[in-house]
Amino acid sequence: MINTKNNYSRELDEELKRKIKSYILDREKNSLSDHASKSEEGLRRKHYKKEDIRAAYSRDADRIIHTHAYSRYIDKTQVFFLVDNDHTTHRVLHVQLVSRIARTIGRALKLNEDLIEAISLGHDIGHAPFGHIGEKILSEVLSENCKEYAVGRFLHNVQGVQFLDKIEDCDLTLQVLDGILCHNGEDHKQKLEPVKDKDWEKFDIEIEEVKKGKKDYVPMTLEGCVVRFADVIAYLGRDLEDAIEVGLIESKSKVPEHCREKIGVKNHEIVNNLIIDLIENSYGKDYISYSREMSDCLKDYIDFNYGHIYDGMYEHEERSGDKEKIKNMYEKLFETFLEDIIKENKKSEIYRQLIDLDWVSKNKKYLENSTPPEKVRDFIAGMTDRYFQKTFKDLMQKTFKDSMIPQKIQRFTSK
Repeated sequence: MINTKNNYSRELDEELKRKIKSYILDREKNSLSDHASKSEEGLRRKHYKKEDIRAAYSRDADRIIHTHAYSRYIDKTQVFFLVDNDHTTHRVLHVQLVSRIARTIGRALKLNEDLIEAISLGHDIGHAPFGHIGEKILSEVLSENCKEYAVGRFLHNVQGVQFLDKIEDCDLTLQVLDGILCHNGEDHKQKLEPVKDKDWEKFDIEIEEVKKGKKDYVPMTLEGCVVRFADVIAYLGRDLEDAIEVGLIESKSKVPEHCREKIGVKNHEIVNNLIIDLIENSYGKDYISYSREMSDCLKDYIDFNYGHIYDGMYEHEERSGDKEKIKNMYEKLFETFLEDIIKENKKSEIYRQLIDLDWVSKNKKYLENSTPPEKVRDFIAGMTDRYFQKTFKDLMQKTFKDSMIPQKIQRFTSK
């Protein structure tokens, strides 16, 4: 039943492959909602590889997990950076929580769980070191130093598409990349209704519009809408518990009373109550929605988290200087690596760890079409928190060492 092409590559018998694929597609047709995205609808830009027994979105989820960018989730900040506490949430855990929550909702609504998983696992893959504060700082650095290159602001959802579609060239479906791009709703919404008429041309245009400031972008699938809601559900309670864990918030009694009563303060209460409300108000519909009462309360809860955790963190006495310190690190690394590319310093980390890497150097289209600042952006954005700090430390040590050389020579020649 199995054909062997060579010692390293094996393929199923074509008839068996056809039967398995037919079973998968029939199961989707018979069990999924009419509003769900079917695997046979998946649109690829390039079709590098012949489809195997996996459904289109299942293949995408596997491809994302095997990327270099996904492996770097392990040491990416969720919210709390430069904190010596192993119990706070890191990005790798957050994306898994989003996947579990979104799949629970998707299963209840008879949606495509493979598509949900792929979007969930890839949705934060574009985050820079130190989470959202790193995103803001890198965006500022780009706008201050690269006006002549028109690089645009830095957004982690756009960068996620950059990593998966341009740099690692994964040939993912449009539905998955669209879900990653559109997961980051900047404004809370009670209801999300998919924008279904997207194609590759419209998708590329939307990326440029988002970079210029567009905020009203919505996923093209119900599955993408579910992930966008699940993202908030996953971080709302966990971030609150982490804030208490590190001493940023004294107790959960600080949460507004109506939020505590309607949504809860324990993470499992928050997750449960929001999931149930979404399912009750979305079942059988061609949109995903909260009830009006729950949506209004959730908006207040999100505002509380922003005021007391995300923005409030930098007003805390012990963290007040962190933002300026991190910005100085970003600026120094950006200036150094940009100069290294312009001067073709092949010994630089940006050559050793990006440009000259085997899997990147083979991607001629990326290397030829990206400007020096874009390469530096991609290199820095891809760093883990630990590697970012190590790279900066090594750079400072080298700078200090080099600055001492003239003094050493002077001391030697004066003898």
